[in-house]
Formats: sequence, structure tokens, C-alpha cells
Amino acid sequence: MVENIGKYLSEVSELVLKIPPSSVERITSLILEAYRNSKRVFVFGNGGGSSTSAHFVCDLAKGTACEGKPRLKAVSLAVNIPLLTAWANDTDYTNTFGEQLKNLVEPGDVAIGLSGSGMSPNVINAFKVAREAGATAVLFSGFDGGQAVHLAHDSIVVPSEDMQQIEDVHMILTHIVFRMLREKIAEMDT
Repeated sequence: MVENIGKYLSEVSELVLKIPPSSVERITSLILEAYRNSKRVFVFGNGGGSSTSAHFVCDLAKGTACEGKPRLKAVSLAVNIPLLTAWANDTDYTNTFGEQLKNLVEPGDVAIGLSGSGMSPNVINAFKVAREAGATAVLFSGFDGGQAVHLAHDSIVVPSEDMQQIEDVHMILTHIVFRMLREKIAEMDT
């Protein structure tokens, strides 16, 4: 058992080190630009990506709050269960995130989709809605980025086909982005 634990930790560590820091910086800059322009950041995903989206939004909305400075406006589209199930039941699961975006998204907003495979139909649909509205679509994925990578303005694709390890790296990346944003926002003049 200890061997397998060590192997898993080693594999995740190797994956993290394969992520170019410049890609994390680009995505951080996109969110920082939205913050500077009083725009919103929407985050969404399925399964583990849903949990990561909620965790990331908690970090963004609370963790970046600085006394006397504007707040970063962040919303997880994965946490309103009644609305998710209404769209899924009454139309199609593909619409669960896109229809929510239609109510909220504006030009200059950022829509961040987490899809381990890049093939999640509801993430792909949400990216189409975001792009049509003039928002920036950002993908956190694995495998080869799937179809979603072609709709994203920017992406980080974890070079793996192991879903749990992809999700682990996504969580680490969102923590890095959050910490960089917290630092930058704290340094800004009000």
C-alpha cells in the first residue's frame, strides 16, 4: 500500500511540474483584468470539477477581500442545485451552465470551465454562450483538452489521462491562481 501511495504522490508531483508557470500567469492576468474592470468570474464543472469550482469561488470571493478595495466578483454555476436540475430536467443537461450564463454573463466577464476530458457537453455549451456574449472562456482540462480546448480563449491542459490526478492538479492550480490574485489585489492602489 505504501508503495502505491508513494507512486501516486510522485505522479501528481511530476504532473504539477509539467505545467508551464507562464500558463498560470496568463490565466491569473485574465482574472485580474476582469477584476480591474469590475467584471465577473464564473466557474463551473461536473463531479470533481464541480467541487473545485465551488472551492475556487470561495477562495476568490472571500480570500481576495481586502479592506477598502473592491471585491472580486466570482460565482460558481455548479452549486445552485434547484436551478441545475430544473434546466437538466426541463431541457437537457447540456444546458445546465449555459442557460445560467445567459442570465448573467456580459462582455469582459471570464467563464472558467473545469472538464477533466474537455468533452463535457455542458461545459462546451457554456463556452459557446460565453463567447457569444463577449466573455473570455478559460479551460482547465486533461487528456488532450477535448473539444472544449478549441472553444477556450486560454487553457491549461494537464498532460494525463488519470482523472483523479487531473483533478488534483486542477485544485493546486486554482490555489496558485488565487494566491497570485490575492497578492496582486493587496498591492493595488484603491
